Amino acid sequence: MEPVSYTFTESEIAEIQRHLSKYPDKRSAVMPALWIAQEKFGWLSEEAIKLVADTIDIPYAHVYGVASFYTMYFKEKVPEHLIEVCTCFTCGEMGGKEMLDYVKEKIGADARGFGKDGKIWARAAECLGACDTAPVCQITNRRYVHQLTKAKVDELIAKLEKGEEIPYERIPLTDQSIIDD
Repeated sequence: MEPVSYTFTESEIAEIQRHLSKYPDKRSAVMPALWIAQEKFGWLSEEAIKLVADTIDIPYAHVYGVASFYTMYFKEKVPEHLIEVCTCFTCGEMGGKEMLDYVKEKIGADARGFGKDGKIWARAAECLGACDTAPVCQITNRRYVHQLTKAKVDELIAKLEKGEEIPYERIPLTDQSIIDD
């Protein structure tokens, strides 16, 4: 395995500069810069975090603090695809915990949630903000899958194993207005 070169390309630096230009305080660009680094390296090693700090010219401790606070940033090498199943109150009541257990069983997860094939991992998520379509999961910090069932989980895992893109799922809005008689 080749050693990783912790540098940004000119286009990545331009993207970070674009974010920096939007804010009066450069610390506000830390999150998008960390995201760019994670997309590039797959996770945020100490070297990747230092690269972000150096690129933005702010203290490493600040960048590390942001990276370690948010669960969307991976601080260890992880499999390519993450299935985060919401287990908060509404999703939990609608079967979120059971869906998470099913996902872990399907991928043969170890104690950390890493699947036996090394491509997929799973963990519980705090509220994903889609209570009306519970239970719900998020795929690698991006797409949501709503109203999870075992059949949907099976289809999702099959697509991820084949390297297929998970399509956006259209969810019709429910009229939640109160009708007075």
